[in-house]
Amino acid sequence: MPFSDENLSRRLEVVPYRSAWAAEGERLIASLRSLLPDATSVEHIGSTSVPGLPAKDCIDVLIQVPTIGGSDVVEILSSRGYRRRPEPWNQEEISFGVTYRKQVFAPPVGARSCNLHVREQGGHNVRYALLFRDFLRADAPAAEAWGRFKTRLAQSVTDLVDYGQIKAPAQEILMRAATRWAEERNWQPYP
Repeated sequence: MPFSDENLSRRLEVVPYRSAWAAEGERLIASLRSLLPDATSVEHIGSTSVPGLPAKDCIDVLIQVPTIGGSDVVEILSSRGYRRRPEPWNQEEISFGVTYRKQVFAPPVGARSCNLHVREQGGHNVRYALLFRDFLRADAPAAEAWGRFKTRLAQSVTDLVDYGQIKAPAQEILMRAATRWAEERNWQPYP
């Protein structure tokens, strides 16, 4: 759920790809890398990380840590104004049938819209996020179809929570194709 300053009255929008997203993602990543020396990886993920893909205008970043409980990342982000999202789905997620802990942070008040996904390194939920990105970067027809689906869905479903719940089963189908793609190419999240 958005925080009150994230403009709840605004209609959910999926917008055409913006080339500025790549540079904005890189600036955010550079800032986070200097801020979070314990992070094992900081990467641009989600739809804004896929050239040409329509998306909500919100940069998603994956921050991998050795363990969520054993890292200063949560405290550092909080001390810099990032706000931990309290919803249960922002505390844990099921990926490939296994439940994983995570923390999701909103930006400081007035900052560029983003979600920082703090996950433990090596989990299937990390693999899922990276596979989503890499598959759609590599498969233009799949990216185009996914973009059309999200754009059409956002035209009729303007509530963020409803949009996410309706999109989830379709994303499972997309990820089955991504998993086949990964197996055929022996894709791994890291070389």
